[in-house]
Amino acid sequence: MSVPVPHTAMVLAAGLGTRMRPLTDTTPKPLIDVAGKRLIDRMLDPLAAAGVKRVVVNVHYLAEQMEAHLAARTDLEVVISDERGDVLETGGALAKARGLLGDDPIYVVNTDAFWAPESPAPLLDLADAFDPDAADALLVVADTGRCLGFGGAGDFFLGEDGRLARRGDAVSAPWAYAGVRIIRPQLYDGVAVERFSALRVWDDLIVKGRLKGMPLDRFWLHVGDPGALKDAEMWLRSHGE
Repeated sequence: MSVPVPHTAMVLAAGLGTRMRPLTDTTPKPLIDVAGKRLIDRMLDPLAAAGVKRVVVNVHYLAEQMEAHLAARTDLEVVISDERGDVLETGGALAKARGLLGDDPIYVVNTDAFWAPESPAPLLDLADAFDPDAADALLVVADTGRCLGFGGAGDFFLGEDGRLARRGDAVSAPWAYAGVRIIRPQLYDGVAVERFSALRVWDDLIVKGRLKGMPLDRFWLHVGDPGALKDAEMWLRSHGE
């Protein structure tokens, strides 16, 4: 059973961007320019094109710059989840923002990766594939052999039934989390607002068999440091993006 395209998305934009220094000494990482377009806009544009109307954006580092940039977006209602006094990571951010998210399924997106060519199609496919009766979260996963800027050993194994398993002690895994998911926000009901990673929630869902993955059907670019930024710009320009 698929769900309607979510009207709300949580955009995780509060990171310090330490691996992107010195570029992030004066600019928050989501506002880094990649081939003429800010990182955060490379996710906000597909969200708007998919039908999202409202984005909840958490801010912490250089928050005033983030707010000023977001205020110029007239195609989306922007709600700020202010984390100036906190460093909450990816799990704590959702716990703090829980009251802003509503009760219908929502998108949750990172701001340091995107796909090419740019399109809302993966988001639409994600909503179509999400069955809240069978899973509490559906993650977009990228083929580690079809990406740029991801230097890790992979995050997940993907079963034939769509269920995800962490790499664990394996040398490598074929799938990387692509920074986009759809979730039931009720996952964070009653969760204490403290610093923790979403991995804590995912590991609990894996045990219950309620964390699933959807393969990304296009090229994925992860922009984690200045070297990856240069590589991404070169790839985009060579492919006319």
